[in-house]
Amino acid sequence: MIKYVSTTLLIQTIMFLSNEEMKTHLYSENVDAISGGDETIMTAAIDTALQEAKGYLEAYDKDAIFSAEGANRNSLLLTFIKDIAAWHFLVLGNAGTEFKLRQDRYNMAVSWFKSLRKGDVSADLPVQDPDTSGLIIFGSNPQKGQHF
Repeated sequence: MIKYVSTTLLIQTIMFLSNEEMKTHLYSENVDAISGGDETIMTAAIDTALQEAKGYLEAYDKDAIFSAEGANRNSLLLTFIKDIAAWHFLVLGNAGTEFKLRQDRYNMAVSWFKSLRKGDVSADLPVQDPDTSGLIIFGSNPQKGQHF
């Protein structure tokens, strides 16, 4: 059975994270039971995870981050994207997997991305050039009270 998958989506998914690499987060027999042997389901889950992660990485050079391959990828980012992809894949069905564990790992990944976006944590990721990002970051010093 052949299903349509966007060429751009497939190439980007394969470059940064392949279906085969999800074995570190999901057992092969569970993947087969949920997907029925259809690899496009896992590919779609990975693509969804990549798109979700990109939404949190506005200040970073996403082209450089997601075009990295193999050992050049940020391992923490890769782990969290796998957690998110596993969550999106598992919502299709729960075939003997630790659903609560996956949900907790998904929540942890999203929390990390939110902290990264706020600047509470840092990551070894290339930062986007401020002149081309269109991102405006602003703030001020803490307000001082007047005492008379």
